[in-house]
Amino acid sequence: MKVRKAVIVAAGMGTRMLPASKVIPKEILPVVDKPAIQIVVEEAVASGIEEIVVVISPGRTTVVDHFDPAPELERHLEERGKHDVLAMVRSTNNPARFTTAQQMEPLGLGHAVLQAREAVDDEPFAVMLPDDIFDSKRPCLRQLLDVAESEDAPVVALLKVARSEIPKYGIVVAKPVRPRLYELSGMVEKPPVEKAPSDLAIMGRYVLTPDIFPLLADGKPGAGGEIQLTDALLELAKRRKLYGYEFEGARYDLGDKAGFIAAQVGFGLKRPELADSLRAYLKSALKL
Repeated sequence: MKVRKAVIVAAGMGTRMLPASKVIPKEILPVVDKPAIQIVVEEAVASGIEEIVVVISPGRTTVVDHFDPAPELERHLEERGKHDVLAMVRSTNNPARFTTAQQMEPLGLGHAVLQAREAVDDEPFAVMLPDDIFDSKRPCLRQLLDVAESEDAPVVALLKVARSEIPKYGIVVAKPVRPRLYELSGMVEKPPVEKAPSDLAIMGRYVLTPDIFPLLADGKPGAGGEIQLTDALLELAKRRKLYGYEFEGARYDLGDKAGFIAAQVGFGLKRPELADSLRAYLKSALKL
């Protein structure tokens, strides 16, 4: 299985990050000085993805505009000899081939993925949710692609979560295959702790096959009138092997305010020019 395309779902309303997301799409909110969407695109490109389909809501083109050249800014930086900054800005120009698909109404993640059907065509593809960003030596998506290629099957990212966190996620019914790899036979969306089949939660990275699209198209709206990707995955698991991989690395939830702040700290500490002053601040803050 060779995967060339990734679908990035950037059509949400961003209600968990209001009021910041009232005008600015949450995918553009920065992690230190990089918009979240840029971190996700860099992960995709580093994983070997060649074409990216961004699913947006009407009028919210900022998430793709970020990757367009900015001639006036580049000229300004060049005239002032700011060559390091200029190189950084230019590195964001067209890192992959971009196309867009629109989700006219917020009818769920499954519905959003379905809008990319024409652009994906009859190919396996990745799905990336920019609320989830990862910090790992080997990109999270690349880890999943390696599994998809070796097993010739779809695969989702998994994370073991604390019992108190279980009701926030889709939790899988999983059978161990080898270290970190599980065969999935079921999923429960946001179960109470006592009814959860495991402590393995689905995170925002998927490698899927095009046979998911008819299942999404035929899917019946669930809670809130939304078409859920989880329901289509459940049906897919009945028809072919579906795997989950417990990725290596750290994950930050940018749709959660505490997770957003944690990402600033986590990524800030990896920046040599920021790490010392940030550590000093954290030490002083912890003493308060």
